[in-house]
Amino acid sequence: MKKVMFVCKRNSCRSQMAEGFAKTLGKGKIEVTSSGLEASRVHPTAIQVMQEIDIDIKDQTSDPLSNFDASNYDAVISLCGCGVNLPQEWVLRDIFEDWELDDPDGQPLETFYRVRDEIKGKVEALIEKVEAY
Repeated sequence: MKKVMFVCKRNSCRSQMAEGFAKTLGKGKIEVTSSGLEASRVHPTAIQVMQEIDIDIKDQTSDPLSNFDASNYDAVISLCGCGVNLPQEWVLRDIFEDWELDDPDGQPLETFYRVRDEIKGKVEALIEKVEAY
């Protein structure tokens, strides 16, 4: 099974939502982890907007990218345009994408909904791409 790493600056909102979607939509197809350039917490509003569509991310953790080994992953997805800040070994995986999504932290609830829905579409396309690779 292919392994996917979602990475963001703080591993709080976007990467956590992506992990939740990928674990749900990609169940049995891909293995998924998320991390941040720095660790923080799983944002309460991210938990809320995912729970509203029956995806539970409250038990996910915010972990630093440095806890993981790039060679264990087939695909690396940056969600915040932070790809330029990633160590080279992460950028050189079989699949690397930089989605550059807006950071919903500190924004109105509508921003969380919009970003959540954008992530869902991108994760669906990613699962197909990774499976075909």
